[in-house]
Amino acid sequence: MEFLSSFNAMVVDMLGPLGPIIILGTIGLIMVAVTVILILKQPEDPMAKLKKSVQSPDAAKEPQQRLRQGERNEQLQKFASFLEPQDVATLSKKQLQLTQAGYQSKDSVRIFHFAQFALAILGLLGAFVYLIVLGGGEGFSSNKMMIYFIVPGAVGYYLPSYWVTRRVEMRKEEITRGFPDSLDMMLVCVEAGQSLDQSIVRVARELHASYPALAQEFDMVAYEMKAGKDKVTVLNDMGERCGVQDVSSFVTVLIQSATFGTSIAEALRVYAGEMRDKRVMRAEEAANKLPTKMTLATMMLTVPPLLIILVGPSVHGITQLGSLGVN
Repeated sequence: MEFLSSFNAMVVDMLGPLGPIIILGTIGLIMVAVTVILILKQPEDPMAKLKKSVQSPDAAKEPQQRLRQGERNEQLQKFASFLEPQDVATLSKKQLQLTQAGYQSKDSVRIFHFAQFALAILGLLGAFVYLIVLGGGEGFSSNKMMIYFIVPGAVGYYLPSYWVTRRVEMRKEEITRGFPDSLDMMLVCVEAGQSLDQSIVRVARELHASYPALAQEFDMVAYEMKAGKDKVTVLNDMGERCGVQDVSSFVTVLIQSATFGTSIAEALRVYAGEMRDKRVMRAEEAANKLPTKMTLATMMLTVPPLLIILVGPSVHGITQLGSLGVN
């Protein structure tokens, strides 16, 4: 204890009252740098090395195979154990959330966690530069200094989560708004004699300008069907990726129509009519909510000016009479 007390006193004499915090921050940055260096220099997996040695003679002959195996980011592959959750359920949940946000890349989970780590480090470095290097923390207590250090790091860490959540909500709203129009176009295509696969391709092409998120989902369905994937699985995957109840119900309608052999055009006609009615009900609901939302703003922006206009002259006259009476 005496040694620690003397060491603390020496640090305070050399670096000031914030000396222990500076020492701890420096040690933390050094540990982070050492961890990154060790991860970068970790030995290569023997199986990966064997695959490279087997594939290298045929790399020039089979460029397509080389491109397929090079889809994932090799730099992020080194940090796979650090940037990906080890729990399969957690990893699947995060992949589904990023897919619903529109990020279809295989490295989306790794990029997401890398962004969290990088932004948290940048927040801590920014706080360190502002508080220590530029002297913005002079006169702060230790507790206040710790708060000013932790808050930027926490904001940087949770900023990607907030961004992804907002992207999911915006994408679901866009899909919900554009889905009735897509059903109407699909019904027209089917009644014109096109198959379901052809109608999906045509609808995706027409929706790219107005509803790109929904067009992207239809494009993916078309590509998976062309690749030979089972139609039921493709439609179920679409409903899961979108995360919208209307799309899930539409998928159920198509699967039941294909299972029982009923007319797809008739099923689309009935469901498209329901979606149009549902869109009208959503518009009416939003219109009915508008007066309630405007009440508070109207009171805040209208009542104070009216009070000033109506009561202001009377208050001014009373104050003038009071000052004359005192004199």
